[in-house]
Amino acid sequence: MELRILVPFVLVVFNLGLIVGQTAEPGTSCSVHSNTSCEVCLKNVSCLWCNSDKKCIDYPVRTILPPRSLCELPSARWGVCWVDFQALIIAMSVILGALLLAVLICCCCCCRKKKVRGPDKTEEKIIRQNEQRKIRQEERKTEMKVRHDEIRNKYGLTKENPYTKFENN
Repeated sequence: MELRILVPFVLVVFNLGLIVGQTAEPGTSCSVHSNTSCEVCLKNVSCLWCNSDKKCIDYPVRTILPPRSLCELPSARWGVCWVDFQALIIAMSVILGALLLAVLICCCCCCRKKKVRGPDKTEEKIIRQNEQRKIRQEERKTEMKVRHDEIRNKYGLTKENPYTKFENN
């Protein structure tokens, strides 16, 4: 995306509705508005007001920030007259940092709640099924033991002391 398209868009976003994206007629230079006022100069979104020497200049669209040779950052105004570039950069950095911090905190809180909640429904279902399997296995085990004891008793193979066969009575 070309920077010339972004400059008016950013102005509309950051001017808080004071200037509604007005542009000058093609061919009009911003230097015409020099030695007037900041408000007159900034009616054109492609203009930059330098407060130190009261000049209205074309915004250098090839660079994001105006070079110091053109205008110092504390003196440069663009979009609105009451915010200089330096304050705009600091404010945007603080707001961006706060937003990133808020998103990070929200993500951490969501992850922590998910871990603290414990097992979800599928895990609980698996645990319940495992317990039911163990109960059925124990029931089958006791049934088999009872059946084996019945067979031993039927054929006289009791599970008593194995050395009793060898005793003479």
